[in-house]
Amino acid sequence: MPAIADPVDRRNAPMLQVVLALLGVAPPLLWLYRALVSDLAWRPGETASLLTSLAISAIALWSLALIRRGRFQWAIRQLMVVVALLMIAAYAGAGLMAQTFEQPIQVMWMFVAGMVIGRRALWAMYGALLVAMTLGALTDSRLTGEALGPSLADVGVRAVMFLLIAVVIDGIAAALRGSLDEANRHARALADANARLSDEIAARERAQAQLLHAQRVEAIGRMASGVAHDFNHLLALMLGYVERGRRAADPHELAAAFAGLDVAVQRATAITHKLLHFARDDGRRIERFDAVAAARDAVPMLRQTLGPRIAFDLDLAQAPCPIVFDRAQFALALLNLAANAAQAMPDGGRFGLRIAGEDDAGDGMVGIEVSDTGHGIAPELQARIFEPFFTTRPAGQGTGLGLAVVADLVADAGGTLAVDSAPGAGARFRLRLPRAETAPVGDRVAGYQVST
Repeated sequence: MPAIADPVDRRNAPMLQVVLALLGVAPPLLWLYRALVSDLAWRPGETASLLTSLAISAIALWSLALIRRGRFQWAIRQLMVVVALLMIAAYAGAGLMAQTFEQPIQVMWMFVAGMVIGRRALWAMYGALLVAMTLGALTDSRLTGEALGPSLADVGVRAVMFLLIAVVIDGIAAALRGSLDEANRHARALADANARLSDEIAARERAQAQLLHAQRVEAIGRMASGVAHDFNHLLALMLGYVERGRRAADPHELAAAFAGLDVAVQRATAITHKLLHFARDDGRRIERFDAVAAARDAVPMLRQTLGPRIAFDLDLAQAPCPIVFDRAQFALALLNLAANAAQAMPDGGRFGLRIAGEDDAGDGMVGIEVSDTGHGIAPELQARIFEPFFTTRPAGQGTGLGLAVVADLVADAGGTLAVDSAPGAGARFRLRLPRAETAPVGDRVAGYQVST
């Protein structure tokens, strides 16, 4: 069956098809019973009523066929016009009394007009019925020779009865239309809210991407002094090898000087490449990688962030610990935790990084623990340290975004982040990330395609 475009018509179509099927089948059966089974004498004008009823049944079946072809409104409006004309003709030809058996079906037509087309169609059908009954009264008076007054009184009684029915149908239809309008308003409001939510989500993702890039730049700023120290050391080596090459008289000594210079240049190039790769804003690239190897690669940056006064304890699992994450953001998370630890230990202390192949819960999660021996975190602040822009540092010495970024990254990956701390007892941050074997690899993780 072709689709009906209007959603309301589409919902009404099944019910109306049942009604039309009944109207197409039931009247012929009733007239068959009247003609063959009933003992009542055949009254004048009933033949015209029979023909009218059969014509209406034929129109009902034709309208049913139109609805099955997707032409809903054309079918129902055509049906109502034909029914109204045939009803007027039937009353005018057969009289009022001859249509007594048809009145339940006429109520059905009023119901269909009001519920399916609308209020105007309902009252137009009621008006057509009044005209038809008045003409039927005139026909009865003419055929029987009786006075017109009793027939018109009968029309008045029937008019009041049909009026009450029309009022009830109109009230029900108005209530349903009101409910439908309210539902449509709610649907539009929900659609608008959904559009606003989509815009807010997109804005949040853009803001998060910008925030992550800013955090990378901030982390590089914290490493600047250490990087400058390394470059000074490498430049001194380069100058030394250059001076050595100038003074070399033997080709072997000159080749050795150039070889040393080449190594120093390669080390300087590697440092700049790592910084550029870490700082550039390429968006998230979720991939499967070994957390142990990634942490080991980040150790030089961590040491630069911590500085020479903080001892670095490294305890990494012997076996690979595969996770699904953004590799650069994994390093960023470790750097943020290291930066917070360094600022909690201005006079020096110990920083620890531990990665276990599987945490103590044994639920397929990789456990990462970062600890320090700093001044610790008060209990009333532990619930707020992961809020964006919350910081206990003096103005200009912190954005309050480091731990918020770490918490967001871990949550997006389906992991958890918890802190265990007390004033004067240092802090211990526990990250739990799903192992790659249990993470949904091949699907989208945190809204990004996984690459392997």
